[in-house]
Amino acid sequence: MLTGLLDPQSIITAAGAWGLLIVCGAVFAETGLLVGFFLPGDTLLFFTGVLTLSGAVRQPLWVVVVAVAASAFLGDQLGYLIGRRSGPAIFERRESGLFSRRSVTRTQGFFDRFGPAAVTVARLVPVVRTFAPVAAGVGKMRRRVFIAYNTVGAVGWAIIMILLGYWLAHIPGVTAVVSRYIDVVLVGIVVVSVVPVIVRAIVVRRRSRA
Repeated sequence: MLTGLLDPQSIITAAGAWGLLIVCGAVFAETGLLVGFFLPGDTLLFFTGVLTLSGAVRQPLWVVVVAVAASAFLGDQLGYLIGRRSGPAIFERRESGLFSRRSVTRTQGFFDRFGPAAVTVARLVPVVRTFAPVAAGVGKMRRRVFIAYNTVGAVGWAIIMILLGYWLAHIPGVTAVVSRYIDVVLVGIVVVSVVPVIVRAIVVRRRSRA
């Protein structure tokens, strides 16, 4: 099995008191940067809950939830600011393997269906949550409205995913299984997340050459 960099428990444990900071940095990157969809946010928060119970994350549960929620909130605020300042040019850029028009269309569909509430709903949908704050900024959503929905989404996401892992970790044997097979799970996540992007990049490149 692969260990080390692919094992979040090893990383967080080795980081000691800084383990929570690593989690918060990953959450901020996923929701605040256009390349953040590479990061398995939902899975990371679930395992953060498990590791909080096991003691690998040393801070109290409520501190973990507040810190992660704040990181998610600030990440979306950055995405919103990028959208406001850069304008429609972001969503009109040429398609590449890292920037899929399909993802943009899907994100716009969320706003067509849910309106401003899409900022909250998108928080639970991988990839879309990366583009949603930028789309809100491009669409000139009122700042106060965005902040309100962003707060609900960030807090709800952190509470649901972290507490789910924390509570399930109370089941006898769950923590041991997670610790033993987490590297395999993460390798699978990386493969599922990255391989389609690489394949798409190759296809788009060949089309552009043609």
